[in-house]
Amino acid sequence: MNIEGLDYNTQREKLVLPEYGREVQKMVDYAISLPTKEERQLCAEVIIDIMAKMAPQNRESSNYKQKLWDHLAIMSGFKLDIDYPFDVSNAMKIATKPEPLGYPMKKIPVRHYGNMLFEMFEKLKSMPEGEERDELARITANQMKHNLTQWSHGANDDDKVVADLAQFTDGVIQIDASNLRNDRFPSKDQRSRKKK
Repeated sequence: MNIEGLDYNTQREKLVLPEYGREVQKMVDYAISLPTKEERQLCAEVIIDIMAKMAPQNRESSNYKQKLWDHLAIMSGFKLDIDYPFDVSNAMKIATKPEPLGYPMKKIPVRHYGNMLFEMFEKLKSMPEGEERDELARITANQMKHNLTQWSHGANDDDKVVADLAQFTDGVIQIDASNLRNDRFPSKDQRSRKKK
């Protein structure tokens, strides 16, 4: 759709730093086009003042002015020939986008427990019997209940937690479901009894 007199943002040139808006970008483009260095310098200082007024909450930071001049250099594409009061050679580091981080995907049997709980299952399998293993098993079971509650919209089943804990620890950890009912995450039956 091309209607005369209408100018859509989707048809305009992409902004280098959108936080300053299109008008500041136009001022920077105008400053680049000025014929003398003195005029460009004066125009750049006015643009910096305007940029500073747009975000007064940032004035407390130690390198605030340096950052503004870096942004001006980036917005001009490093074409603005003026005497910068700061070294803007490091501004390219700001302009470059970082490489996307890879998301660590591991194959786990059920996603609602998450990778961390499967690490706990492995730890429980290798621990010697004792009080420390029993406490870790209790904490792990409670976290399993919590995850089930979140993923199943509030419903959790103690028997499922006990069965899953035994299954994922290869039968090493066997706990009683009645021990879970008094813990931090109440079962659906306990919540309904409390409401009555």
